[in-house]
Amino acid sequence: MAELPPRLRVRDVELMRALAHPVRAALLSYLMAVGQRTASECAAAVDSSASNCSWHLRQLRKWGLVESVAGTDGRERPWRATQVGLEIGQFESDGATRAAQIAVFGATLSNEQLLTQRFIDTMAELDPEWRRASELNQYSLRVTPDELARLNAAIDALVRPFVSTIRADAPADARPVQASWRAFLRVEADGRPSG
Repeated sequence: MAELPPRLRVRDVELMRALAHPVRAALLSYLMAVGQRTASECAAAVDSSASNCSWHLRQLRKWGLVESVAGTDGRERPWRATQVGLEIGQFESDGATRAAQIAVFGATLSNEQLLTQRFIDTMAELDPEWRRASELNQYSLRVTPDELARLNAAIDALVRPFVSTIRADAPADARPVQASWRAFLRVEADGRPSG
């Protein structure tokens, strides 16, 4: 199998702060999922105004994360993601970097929660085939750090060929699907790891 394009490794604290904005996080996620769209189409998808989306898309363009592309008519200005994904990395010991990473993860998690809630709220109206194929699972694992790292890598290798910005051979009936995998040490309410 051919090597898949890498995610953008984000190490710049200012870029992380830019990505922590909820509208920008939602816009980038949306464009990576569905391909090129106009600011008006983005606005409907992320529940914002076209002018606000246009402004945030221009901010994302400054960081090289999106670009405008030629439209089908002279008035349309579609945008598309330039990256196949982002890698924020492991938490850094530097306080400013770690705070920026936490902010990006918070914006990403909020967007993920919103998309999950939208799915739950509209599940009854969805095609029964999509309802049957969709899953919301939770697992409690007992693993070592090395086993967790290997599991994460195996899941990434399994999922990446299907990523919207990578997949070129998608069947005509393929649709954008939100998928995520979170795996972390369980921490109790008192702040200590579970035993």
